[in-house]
Amino acid sequence: MERSSTVPQPIQMVQPGEEKMAGEAGRGKTLDGKLHVEKATTNEVVTNQKLMAGEALGRRNLWEPSVYYALGQESFFFAGHDISIRESLDNYGALVWPGAVALCQFLENNQQQMNLMDKAVLEIGAGTGLLSIVATLLGAWVTATDLPDILSNLTFNLLRNTKGRCRYKPQVVSLTWGQHLERDFPCTSCHYDYVLAADVVYHHDYLEDLLATMRHFCRPGSRTTLLWANKVRFQSDLRFTETFKSSFKSTLVCELPQEEVRIYKATARE
Repeated sequence: MERSSTVPQPIQMVQPGEEKMAGEAGRGKTLDGKLHVEKATTNEVVTNQKLMAGEALGRRNLWEPSVYYALGQESFFFAGHDISIRESLDNYGALVWPGAVALCQFLENNQQQMNLMDKAVLEIGAGTGLLSIVATLLGAWVTATDLPDILSNLTFNLLRNTKGRCRYKPQVVSLTWGQHLERDFPCTSCHYDYVLAADVVYHHDYLEDLLATMRHFCRPGSRTTLLWANKVRFQSDLRFTETFKSSFKSTLVCELPQEEVRIYKATARE
């Protein structure tokens, strides 16, 4: 049995100057634009891992038992289409997280300000592909990227939900944050109007690589707009946010208080 998923509250638009941060304890320090993340204690790491695992495992109760123990389905309705997403508990990248749902709704509800029609769009950390699917259905030429072991399920979901529905066939490409960026995505030939990222910040050791990847695609002179949505879970999320804000010209464009999700719009500092 599929579950229809919606964001429980309307997105609350944020006006400039209204952003509130969760105290000085969440603030990180930057030096020459580099991210400095305080080393977490063993207890903090274990707590963070349990929180993410619990959030993932809690979804199992929403799924009907099937032949495939770890697989589940979620259904959404965006851009005038029913969307069915195949998920798995085997990997964080094979689940739909709150930031992706929030950013999908934001793009659908703000098409005049964020018009994706005929735009080149790149998603980093695409996971199940929900956000890339919605961007494709909104008329964008989409390149969805993630780690190699995620690409099979990502490709399945993209083809399943866009075939015969879209102006451009979405592309799926392997991308490991911070690795071979100029080789695989050279600045001279790879230009994107929008870069999308949803729930890419959590307890992992690749935040510096993530930031380097964002900078590569949203570089001075590129005129690329970066849209990043994330649920705030850990102090490291807040530290990354501070570094993100110092690295780009960014604005908190909306947030979902109940879901603890924030969406930022950013461009390169010239």
